[in-house]
Amino acid sequence: MSSLNAFLHPVQAENREVIVSNRFQENGKPVPFVIRPITQQENEEFIRKHTKRDKKGNEVFDRINYNRELTATAVVEPDLNNADLQKRWGTLGAPKTLAKMLYVGEFATLMQAALDLSGLDKDINEDIEEAKN
Repeated sequence: MSSLNAFLHPVQAENREVIVSNRFQENGKPVPFVIRPITQQENEEFIRKHTKRDKKGNEVFDRINYNRELTATAVVEPDLNNADLQKRWGTLGAPKTLAKMLYVGEFATLMQAALDLSGLDKDINEDIEEAKN
């Protein structure tokens, strides 16, 4: 029989540093992004937010904006909501700022690191379909 104490006091995943590019440097060294895990509750909110019904009543999932929001929410540093950072990139909102800052491969690296840290190192499509049902 399992101990209730283990469920009351789970081991918390630590934030992780991820270097996604050598383009962001300070003192000649790459500066990492710091990410945190995404909870299932947050994931479900993102799925609901980015699932709409079309005119025929079919569910349409906006995978691009879901991925942007999930990844941006995982980023602890840099502060993607910082007004100076958003002004520099000409954006409003963390997901748009992150998408404008990073190249495709950089974004993919950061997103994969966030998924891995959150325990989604398997096919995310399975989780999305399960959460939608």
